[in-house]
Amino acid sequence: MKKLGILVSGRGSNMLAIIDACEQGSLSASVEVVISNNGDSVALTLAKEKNIYVEHLSSCTHPDPDQLDVAMTELLTGCDVDYVLLAGFMKKIGPKTLAAYKSRIINIHPSLLPKFGGQGMFGINVHKAVIDAGEKETGVTIHLVDEEYDKGSILAQRTVAVAPDDTPETLAVKVLKVEHVLFAETIQKIIDNSIILPDH
Repeated sequence: MKKLGILVSGRGSNMLAIIDACEQGSLSASVEVVISNNGDSVALTLAKEKNIYVEHLSSCTHPDPDQLDVAMTELLTGCDVDYVLLAGFMKKIGPKTLAAYKSRIINIHPSLLPKFGGQGMFGINVHKAVIDAGEKETGVTIHLVDEEYDKGSILAQRTVAVAPDDTPETLAVKVLKVEHVLFAETIQKIIDNSIILPDH
């Protein structure tokens, strides 16, 4: 049974999808810790209700970025986490955490990377950019995290059609449904070794 740590900033719907998949047995893993950079995050409350250990780590708790990075690394390794999942986490991962979990930090992004990725491309911003660009399809990407935003190796993608009458909000709903399924499926494939992570 693999152990997961989840980093989240907002409401945590992808976090809940992972927790549910673990509980239902479709994902042979357990969520050991949920960390948020937002002390008021709904996700922390939801995870706590599931009896998962939660922690708030941010510039409020650790004003020095190096100390924050060390605290993150120590918490994840202290919980014996095998893989770190980013479920709507809005902060860059520090170098110590990246080194400790090389090729084991996995993010979900609501577009078909490399399109519509990079700094500022998150949430509704992505879906607005897709529609403004006149794209006929978008989708979901699961990728490894490295030093640059949305540049790590792509592990899985799934497409979503953009309807002529889609708004950023309606597109977000369609993409999120795929996110919930693809994230858990991809993590299970990693655990099963049907997806082999590089340098790991």
